[in-house]
Amino acid sequence: SIGAQNAFWGDIGAHTGEVSVEMLYDLGIRYVILGHSERRAMGETDVLINKKIKAALSAGLTPIVCIGEVARDDGHEYFNVVKTQIKECLKGISKNLVSNIIVAYEPVWAISSTPNRRDAAPADCLEMSIFIKKVLSDLSSPQIAGETRIIYGGSVTERDAGEFLQCGGIDGLLAGKTSLDTKKFVEIAKIAENLK
Repeated sequence: SIGAQNAFWGDIGAHTGEVSVEMLYDLGIRYVILGHSERRAMGETDVLINKKIKAALSAGLTPIVCIGEVARDDGHEYFNVVKTQIKECLKGISKNLVSNIIVAYEPVWAISSTPNRRDAAPADCLEMSIFIKKVLSDLSSPQIAGETRIIYGGSVTERDAGEFLQCGGIDGLLAGKTSLDTKKFVEIAKIAENLK
């Protein structure tokens, strides 16, 4: 399947420079990344992401919704940050459609382009995966939360992909910079395939 990195939330019309979800669908694209940390850094809000998710779902696309904290604090405020992102991004979306969304946990502090970044561990991912499932369960139901896929996207490499997939409580990976290197990306795909 083919995915897009962003989409416009509005209807088809005179929106020069924007790519609508209908245009993506007509091109055979079936997934779209929404709310990526780089888009959020440019000012994209949870309210706008919510509009994009609704548009993507109505067009038959599967949204890959990125959420994640900028920093980890000793007071564990990062849980509230992620909870707020999930609640705001999914506001007004039918409970039955929640499992049609893929949630990508993207801790900004672990992304390669973040100044003073540090590596995330599979334990960090597992902790947040459990928390995300709890928030989704509270918003919809335990069954729907269990059916919703969670993937990890925090500068995963071919060296740690297997560990994240086995110990991170996730269903897949959202490779960033590593996906630009064909050999490394293929290696990650092979690791994932071998763990099926």
